[in-house]
Amino acid sequence: MNATEFRAIQAPLKARYKDQPDAAVLTLKAKGALAENVTCKVSTGKALVEAGLHPATGGDGLSVCSGDLLLEALVACAGVTLNAVATALGIEIRRGSVQAEGDLDFRGTLGVAKDVPVGFQHIRLHFDLDTDASEDQLATLLRLTERYCVVYQTLRQAPEITVSRTVSAR
Repeated sequence: MNATEFRAIQAPLKARYKDQPDAAVLTLKAKGALAENVTCKVSTGKALVEAGLHPATGGDGLSVCSGDLLLEALVACAGVTLNAVATALGIEIRRGSVQAEGDLDFRGTLGVAKDVPVGFQHIRLHFDLDTDASEDQLATLLRLTERYCVVYQTLRQAPEITVSRTVSAR
């Protein structure tokens, strides 16, 4: 897809959202079901994924770790966003890959050390691109990718999260 085709696809959406801001607000959903052996089956819309404990917390390694899923979501979003921005800017990328790494101290999630935070302390996102783009073009590409990547921005500026529950009585 080239920049003209990409703009043609997005133009009516942008016009609609400008004229009708409420049309741009959508609620994305994810759903899971608790399963055996301390796992949760999550429907991704394309496949069923069974998430479980990371081996560093007692998992058997047969299920995906939610921390890995978070990094994978970041890679997916950043990769799609970078590709979209490159297309819109007319920057040719012959090949590219995206990698995310995150450091966390499992003492936090296991409650071993109360002073250790639960979750990632540092995440590194890296793009490896085969392109003839100039340094200025690459700087713009990365700046706009950071700006428009939903997962990246959500991690950078955490939204308010509410937790609720229902209980089914027997």
